Order: sequence, then C-alpha cells, then structure tokens
Amino acid sequence: MSFSRRAFLALAATGCAPCVAPPGRKTAPLWFTYGGKNRQVLEGLVKTFNQSQSEHWITPIYQGDYFEGLAKLRTAIAARRAPALSHVVGEVVPYLAEANVLEPLDGYPGARELDIVPALGQAGSWIGGADRRLVALPFNRSTPIAYLNGKLFAEKNLSAPKTWDELRAVARAFTGPGRYGFGCPIDWWFWAALVGQAGGDVVEPDGRVSLGGQAGERALDFWKTLVLEDKSMKPPPGRDYNAWEQTNQDFLGSRVAMIWTSTAFLKYLEENAPFPVVAAPLPADRRRAVPTGGTHWIMLRAAPAEQKPTAWAFLRFMHETEHAITWATRTGYMPVTRAAIAKLEADGYYQQHPNDRVALDQLGVARPWPWSPDLFRVQREIVQPRLEGAVLGGRDTRASLDEARALATRWR
Repeated sequence: MSFSRRAFLALAATGCAPCVAPPGRKTAPLWFTYGGKNRQVLEGLVKTFNQSQSEHWITPIYQGDYFEGLAKLRTAIAARRAPALSHVVGEVVPYLAEANVLEPLDGYPGARELDIVPALGQAGSWIGGADRRLVALPFNRSTPIAYLNGKLFAEKNLSAPKTWDELRAVARAFTGPGRYGFGCPIDWWFWAALVGQAGGDVVEPDGRVSLGGQAGERALDFWKTLVLEDKSMKPPPGRDYNAWEQTNQDFLGSRVAMIWTSTAFLKYLEENAPFPVVAAPLPADRRRAVPTGGTHWIMLRAAPAEQKPTAWAFLRFMHETEHAITWATRTGYMPVTRAAIAKLEADGYYQQHPNDRVALDQLGVARPWPWSPDLFRVQREIVQPRLEGAVLGGRDTRASLDEARALATRWR
C-alpha cells in the first residue's frame, strides 16, 4: 500500500501506525487539541468507532493545546484547507459562528434527538444559544473544582472551605516552610468564577463588557490578598497551560495543599497522587457560581462535502450513552447526555466515585457566557495580561480593570 504525504503526516502526528483507512471507507480528519491521558482516551474511542462499522473512517490529528489548535484552525480556514471536524474552546464559538465558517448541524439526521444536558450544550452554554442555528455540540465539558490533599486535611481535621473567608483561613493554616495552602493559575476562567461568586458577571446580558464592576475588583483583590498579603497562595509561573501544569505538579508533590483547576484533570490527579485526592465544589462569597469550560465539537462549512457525513457519524457515535460514559469516567469531564448520567446513577457509579459528581452538581450554579464574537479576544488579549499584571506584578486593581474595560469598549 502506498502513502500520500498528507497521510504520512497524519500518522506521524497521531503516532498511530495502524490508522490507515481500509479501501472503500469514507474518511474525514479530526483535529484535536490536548495530550496525555485524555488524548489516549480519545484515540481509543476513535479506534472503537473505526472498528465498529465498515462505512466511515476518522483520522485523528493532534494540533497542540487549545490556543495552538485554534491558531492552526484559523490558518486552515483562511487557506481553504479546513478539516471536516474539530473541537474548540467555548469562548470562540460565537466568533466563528458570526464569521459564517461553521456548518449548521440542525439539519443532520438525529441532531435534535441527542439528549444533551441543556447546561452543557449550545442552548445553555450561551445566553440566547437556544435561539440560534445549532453549530456546536458539547465534547469535553468542565467546571473548575477544588482538589484537596486528603492526607493533609485529615491530619488537621479540616474540610473543604465553603466561603472565601474559610478559604483564606484554610490556606493560611497549611502555609509553612516548603508548602503553600492554596494554588490556582492566574487565568481568566478562575477569575470569572470569582467574579460570579462576588455577585457579578464578566459580560452583562445586554453585551456590555463590565468585567463584573465592583465584583470584578473584589475578585481580583481576593487573589492579591492571598498571593501578596497572606502569601498563602503560590504564584504560578508561566502562562496558559504551563501554569496549569505547574499547579498540578505542586499539588502532586504536596507543595500545595489545595488547588483549583479543571475537572479535566480528575483522573490524572487521582491516579498519580501519593495521597487520597478529595474533590470539592468551589466556595461562595455573595453566592455560589462557576463558569463552564472545555470545548465543543464543530464541523467546518468549507470542508469537502464528501467528508461531512463521516464527521457527523462520529459525532453521533460520541453522543451515544456508552461512549459518553467512557469519555467521562476515564477523564473526569462531565457526561454530556442525560441518558449517560442516568445510567451512571443507576449503576451506583457516583456512590463509588464521589469526586466525579462534583463538577456535575455545580452545573446548578453555572453562569452562561454571552453570545459575543468579541468574547475570546477580550479574554485573551485584553483581560488576561492585566490579571497577571495585577496579581503577579502588583499593579493597581481598579486601574487594571478600568483599562481593560476601556479597551474592550473600543473594540466593540
């Protein structure tokens, strides 16, 4: 059998020598954007799909992290080389939709019968999402959760903090030589959680980028108190997922007693920690609140028409109960269909694995994102560097957020 250069590059990217499509199969590429254990689980599901029928074949192609993958996807769209299937972080979906590059999915067979958890799908993830053409389906969906070093907490007879005041007290109780009480990446997602807990919203229902007003300042000041005043929160080095990875490693090494990060890392932390890992919901200030996160499946309008039926067949496969359960229970992400949740509950899975239930239960206090094409750019280019400047560089809180608000207003 001979190989085209494109096929060779695809195989090299996935490390999957036996992934060549048998003769007669309809094929489509899948661009995906994460590594480690979650990559292994996805590639296993792709293999199951390819072996489960004889009509379609999906070729998975690794594209780096979320941000690297998005940059490559935008380049491919501009060059008219878009893949049939990819997944993207939720904040960018409105931008891509408004640019008219996403394939409408509501006309595909079975699209309205996928039994998606409303809060995780397009309808509940964005304000007004239910009133638009269906262009995104949930994939690896998450909320931020707290992870506790069960051994350390048991030694001090402490439990997960339920309020900001308790979080501050618990973080100080564990801080000492060689150890911090708390760790969290200085990232927009976790700050959005704090803003919601302080009673605000990053973007108002009318689309105004308020950055939470006084609640946004209160959230940022809380981080600064922990890092600069109490010195109980470890300042994470690096940006983006380098900071996330360092936070995980500090937790696994018992250099930090409690961290906030995504439910995406649940199985990784459970399997690699030399101590019991206890997951817990995030604490409240004025109220309980979390954002949802993770990515959504998209199909690209400009992809070759002959690839789209294969891409859709794979999306339906991934939303079948068995496969939604496989993805969730082997990673820590939330099951995206109600049937999957019902089966896990009936089988007693959550009784045996209470950590898996934490993110799912938090959906009751999840705050939807606005459907704004500017949201991703405001997050990435305006707000994120100013959060880092305030917490890690000591810049004035109000001045930092006023500057961000002014830039966001000009952008609109």
